[in-house]
Amino acid sequence: MTTPSLDDAPVRSAAELTARWRVLLDPPLFTARSLWLTWLGADGRQLPIVIPVDGVPLGPDVALLVDLRQVHGSVVADQLGGRGHLALALCRPGTCSPTPEDDAWVEALRELLDDASWSLHLAADGDVVALVAGPDVSRGS
Repeated sequence: MTTPSLDDAPVRSAAELTARWRVLLDPPLFTARSLWLTWLGADGRQLPIVIPVDGVPLGPDVALLVDLRQVHGSVVADQLGGRGHLALALCRPGTCSPTPEDDAWVEALRELLDDASWSLHLAADGDVVALVAGPDVSRGS
């Protein structure tokens, strides 16, 4: 039996997306802060694009958020026919328990991506947990 590649295995649930981040970030141990981005199509298949953004500050950065929205819009329009899910992972040192700064990122992303399909995971201390599971990720709505 062969294991399908990641781009062949669709993500159909929030739990499957958490599992996908565990594979992509293996091992989820970080000495600096970064924000990782990838996209899922309406069929749940992941684009072969994973973008790590290094040097992410403790709290949300307006310029980074504006650039993130532009990149997301371009990828969805150009690669996903206008429908796609933005999967983000906030990676940082420390425990995998959400902090007030992580909550500030959630709120800033919620304001920025209020009309988009998105999710946010936290990766730290060898674990990955969902901070925003997002809607049914396989729909990419």
